[in-house]
Amino acid sequence: MKFNASSSELVKALSAVSGAVPNKATLPILETILFESEDGKLRLTATDLEISIIEYMDADIDQDGAVAIPARRLIETLRQLPDIPVSFEVDDKFNIKFRTDKGTYKLVGEDPDEFPEVPNLNEGQTLETTKDIILNAINKTLFAVSDDDLRPAMMGVLFDIGPEESKFVATDGHRLVRYIKSDLTADAEMQFIVPEKALNLVQKALHDDDCDMTVTEDHVRFKSGNTIVITRLINEQYPNYDSVIPRDNDKSLIINKEQMLATVKRVAIFSSSTTRQIRIQLNKDKMTIRAEDIDMSSEAKETIACEYDNEEMEIGFNAKYLADVLSNVDDDEVHFEFSTPNRAGIVKASEEEENEQMLMLVMPVMLNTYA
Repeated sequence: MKFNASSSELVKALSAVSGAVPNKATLPILETILFESEDGKLRLTATDLEISIIEYMDADIDQDGAVAIPARRLIETLRQLPDIPVSFEVDDKFNIKFRTDKGTYKLVGEDPDEFPEVPNLNEGQTLETTKDIILNAINKTLFAVSDDDLRPAMMGVLFDIGPEESKFVATDGHRLVRYIKSDLTADAEMQFIVPEKALNLVQKALHDDDCDMTVTEDHVRFKSGNTIVITRLINEQYPNYDSVIPRDNDKSLIINKEQMLATVKRVAIFSSSTTRQIRIQLNKDKMTIRAEDIDMSSEAKETIACEYDNEEMEIGFNAKYLADVLSNVDDDEVHFEFSTPNRAGIVKASEEEENEQMLMLVMPVMLNTYA
């Protein structure tokens, strides 16, 4: 195999696929990136057996072939070079020599036939969409994904694509987010759970405006421009999230998002490092946020204006979970709906973009008894 390419273009392509190279590989071949010539281009592939990333790039192919090249050393070398041409030559024993006007470098590659086969999703169900729609759905849900190995279904985002609308759902048991996109539809129902790690890589990989999503029973493929991300799905039953969304929250609160978020973060500094508990006291047109750390003899209290005209109520939250939810409201004002101190609070933006709905839940915590 012989080819010539720009060092900067190689670094860009290698960076695109390197997220799928495991830090601690169970098999040495997984620490490599597969180089193949295909239709006058270079095809680069990396995999950790769960997630595979493929990147196509332009190169001058003098001799077709394939080789698996150790990823870390190649990337580190190329990153130290200015933007100059690099020529690669691979012999029949997969010894690699690459040259620049700066010098010559040698690596021992691996047999490309030993590289794990990437799943073929040609028979899957394909949905044509856009990068912005996919990235929006990921950005609005990923923060609420669980990291609990005992609840694997919740360690990803539920994609529920239907003929009338699409729903994207994430929950960790403390927070829940449901994002509905009414202008993204499919002829047939598509419901699957995409792991968190894969969605993090999709966020970094999508650059082209168009994005095709192909789903089979076990995998999903995101294809955008020269980049393809394929991941194994989480084949578990997602919890019945609709059943935990309260239907009768009759207490309505509207407040400035940035003001409340800043107050929560300040007051939380004085909360217990174990529980992160803050207490919110609602009175007519004002909210008082308090925290106390008895062990450190510290406490804080702030009062801010809001729109609230209902009976007084005190409710407790984990400050981190509440701050995460507030941070993901895309509006200057946030709308809360409460019922009782032991039921989840609903959080929405006061105004939403056309064709989308965002609903978040944050579960309350049992209040301590300090005054």
